[in-house]
Amino acid sequence: MVNCCGLVTVKNEPVPLKSIAVKVSVQGHVATVSSTLQYENQEESPLEAIFVFPLPGEAAVCRFSAKIGQSEVVAEVQEKQKAREQYDDSLSLGQQAFLLEESDESPDVFKLSVGSLPPGEKASVSLDYVTELAVQADDGLRLCLPTVLNPRYQPQGIGSGSSALVSSVPTGSVPYSLSLSARVSSPHPISRVESNCPLDPLNYLNTEKTQATVSLAAGHQFDRDVELLLYYQDTHQPTAIVEAAQTSAKPGSLMGDPVVMLSLYPKFPKDVMSSMTSLGEFLFVVDRSGSMSCSMHNGSGAQDRIGSARDTLLLLLKSLPMGCYFNIIGFGSRYESFFPTSVEYSQKTMDEALQKVKAMMADLGGTEILQTLKHIYSQPCLPDQPRQLFLFTDGEVVNTKEVLDLVKANAGSHRCFSFGIGEGASSALISGVAKQGGGHAQFITGQDRMQPKVMQSLRFALQPAAVDISVKWNVPNGVSVTPLSPPIRMLFQGQRALLYAQITGEVGALPSPVMTVNINQLSFSLKPAEDTGLTVHRLGARTLIRCMEMEERQGGGEKKGVKEKVVELSVQSGVSSAFTAFIAVHKVDGKAVQGPMLRRQVPTPSFDCPAPASNPAMDPLLQLISLQKVSGSWVLEAALAEVLGKTEEEVAKPKPAPVDQEVWATVLALVWLYGFKMEAQEEWQFLAMKAVSWIQAQKAASVSECVQAGNTLLGCQVQKETLGL
Repeated sequence: MVNCCGLVTVKNEPVPLKSIAVKVSVQGHVATVSSTLQYENQEESPLEAIFVFPLPGEAAVCRFSAKIGQSEVVAEVQEKQKAREQYDDSLSLGQQAFLLEESDESPDVFKLSVGSLPPGEKASVSLDYVTELAVQADDGLRLCLPTVLNPRYQPQGIGSGSSALVSSVPTGSVPYSLSLSARVSSPHPISRVESNCPLDPLNYLNTEKTQATVSLAAGHQFDRDVELLLYYQDTHQPTAIVEAAQTSAKPGSLMGDPVVMLSLYPKFPKDVMSSMTSLGEFLFVVDRSGSMSCSMHNGSGAQDRIGSARDTLLLLLKSLPMGCYFNIIGFGSRYESFFPTSVEYSQKTMDEALQKVKAMMADLGGTEILQTLKHIYSQPCLPDQPRQLFLFTDGEVVNTKEVLDLVKANAGSHRCFSFGIGEGASSALISGVAKQGGGHAQFITGQDRMQPKVMQSLRFALQPAAVDISVKWNVPNGVSVTPLSPPIRMLFQGQRALLYAQITGEVGALPSPVMTVNINQLSFSLKPAEDTGLTVHRLGARTLIRCMEMEERQGGGEKKGVKEKVVELSVQSGVSSAFTAFIAVHKVDGKAVQGPMLRRQVPTPSFDCPAPASNPAMDPLLQLISLQKVSGSWVLEAALAEVLGKTEEEVAKPKPAPVDQEVWATVLALVWLYGFKMEAQEEWQFLAMKAVSWIQAQKAASVSECVQAGNTLLGCQVQKETLGL
């Protein structure tokens, strides 16, 4: 069929979805996102529209409704198979029906079915979800609105699920529009709001700057996920929000009792934070599937993903501490290890690894993360060398839940740090792996550089963490607390943990009830805060549902009663789960929709994979880093002189006479770093620390004279104390 007007897919089929409007309400560290999708059937027959789309992996869908003409029907949560049967039965009766369900394979993919839309009819579908905002290393709070859904690799033996229904078009060819507006409220002043997409100016609503609005500029091209970064003053203060019970719910149930959300930031003593471990087995697991040959972004001069990974591995290998062990594993349809087992970090093993890194390509086919992790976990851990796993992937797999279950099962033997590369990386996979592995997740999108984000995570891995954290609730008589969140295994400096708990008892009868939590000594009133729209209850329910879903999967589906408990809690709280779906039926005033029904797939944007720019010359900073020895020193050689912009003779001549050439070269490298590359200090801080330690170990004389001579040679004004010497 050829349609001469309206929106069409690349197959020239009419697109019933016309626009998406998103409204975001941010309250401190959590957000409620409301999306309205406008459909219109411009064809001559009834339509069923299927739309598979991404949501944040930690989102809790809590409301779904449809409006046809002046009639609105609000969906109810039912057991998934029952909801599907009701949807099919309604369509067979000529009734309009709407079904929203989570993918069986990944919690960040949903399928929306709009059935029996009569010719010429318009329908407005609304869905709401609540989500936590992730804390970034620079103290920003990240809210990602996924718009890009890349085709996901499906390992052999995995049945086709929602991924088989994905209809994709290049990001610049999406035949519907997107608008977005956000209202931000915080107990602390809002410093600024940033985005990877053009924004209209931030508009403050009060003089305290604790409320503001911001909107996405018109004309979004669906070439990237929409990312908002919110910066508050004093964001790292522990806080507690107590939310009142749902008035219609039964007391003693989750929705019928108050729920508290704790935001915790442990404070470490300065002497602890200055210490760095020299032990550890560092496993760098790098995606080498075909999609890693794509460029990092659509802008000019973009490097390919695998090239950025190579540069990052160079930086990591130079920054590791003496005394540790390491290995690099590349994976695709199969996996390849640089060494049969992890090797001790030395000049020989580092040089050998760097030669292999240079030859590393995106040439291993598909994305078999699961089998790679199974191989890693089958290897025995090294005594007194805690295992630290760094996973780099563009996150395009369908068996996400299997991967998370495997990481969870092995959580006691390692920490896992994950990095989502490029647009459309699965938030459920990247964030979930880090959460289950007790590590930290980072997303590298747009024109982000991978290296600083990876080094932030290396700092977490090298610094001490608070482990075996216990939360003690000191509650008034007659009040009890039931945790909804799993115990916290560990926390890093600057990392936040959100805990949810149900409060049961006669809270209202107490004159001024106060609860104290013995971590950070946080005390707060049990009097519920202003109306928060059940956001905290729903996030608490989602947390508990996720824990029970994992428990059910790990029991092979044979653990009695777990699935039933998930369905019961999902229905009671109105929050989506793997075992339930939202179903709404509109009976069209008792009249059946006539005629055969056509099915239309609504296309989702997928990230273009343009050829990357021709390989640029190596950045001078990376050149300098590549010349450093494993001990932390540099050698006086022509390659070093070239990076410094001098000839070898010009570099050698001003060396103070009593100073060793290697000490002189190392001081020059440090002066150059502090004089010209301070904006990238996060990337080279660890190798600079190694260099300083090496110089101090040489007990070299005339270091001050070296620094002064280096400043004169390079035209800098770096103080000896700045270098840490």
